[in-house]
Amino acid sequence: MIGIVLFIALMGITLGQRSSLTWPEKFARDSIGFVQGIFYRPASAIAGFFEDIGNMRSIYEENERLKIAVAKLTRDQIQTHNYVETNARLQNELKFTQTQKAKNNYDYRVAQVNSVSNDSKTLVIDIGEKDGAKVGQEVSSLEGFVGVISRTGNFTSTVTLLTTLDPKNPNSYAIAATVLGKENQSFGMIESYDPGTNRFQMTRIEEKDPIAKGDQIITSGAGGKFRKNLMIGTVEKIQVGEFGKTRTAIIKPAASFVDWKELLVLYTPEVPE
Repeated sequence: MIGIVLFIALMGITLGQRSSLTWPEKFARDSIGFVQGIFYRPASAIAGFFEDIGNMRSIYEENERLKIAVAKLTRDQIQTHNYVETNARLQNELKFTQTQKAKNNYDYRVAQVNSVSNDSKTLVIDIGEKDGAKVGQEVSSLEGFVGVISRTGNFTSTVTLLTTLDPKNPNSYAIAATVLGKENQSFGMIESYDPGTNRFQMTRIEEKDPIAKGDQIITSGAGGKFRKNLMIGTVEKIQVGEFGKTRTAIIKPAASFVDWKELLVLYTPEVPE
C-alpha cells in the first residue's frame, strides 16, 4: 500500500495537473476507499451502539420521572374527589341555595381578539350581549387571569386588562388575592401594575402571613367582585410594605399580556330558579 501511495505521488509530480486519473491512480483510490469502508462501518456501528446505550439511559430516567408524576396525579385526584364530596356535604348541611353553590363554578367560552387599543390597556373580543356577555365577567388566557369585560355591544365586548391597575385611579379596582395551598392563612390585595417591570404589587400582607418566594397567587373571592381560584402569577420577591407594618409582594404575571389571538370568557352555569 505504501508503494502504491509513493507511485501515485511520483506520477502526480511528473505529470503535473491533469483532468483525469490514470488506471493505477484509480486502482489506488478504489483500494484505499475499500479499506476505509472496512474500518469505518464497524467503528460507526460501535459508536452507534454506545449512543443507543446513552439514549436508553435517558429514556429510563424520563420513564421514572413520568411514573412519579402519574403517582402524584393519582394522589391529587383522590384528594380532590374527597374535597369535592366534603364540600358538597357541607353545602347541603348549611342549606346553600343553587345560586350559591354555582357561584365559583364556571364554564369557558372561546373569544377571538378583534383589536387592541393603542395604549394596550383594553381590547375588543367577538362575544357580545347576544352571546350572554355581561359587564364584570372575567376573561382569562390559557396561562392566567387577563381582565374583565367593561363594556358590551350586541356582537362585541371591550375587555379592560389587569395592566390598568392603579391605586391613584378612582376607576381602578383592587383584586383580593391569596396563596394557592395557603388560602386560609394568606391574604393581600393586587392594587397596581408596573409597566416598566411588567410586575404586579400585592399589598396589605400581614407580617405573620406565610407567603414566600415562588408561591402561586390566585384570586381569593373575598368581596364578591371576582370569583376565586383565578391564576394571577408567581411571587418573585417579598419586601417591606408602607410604614413598615405590612409587607408587599412583587408578582410576576401568569399571563403574558401580548399578542393574543384568542381568550376565554368565564360564564357562570345557569341554575334553575
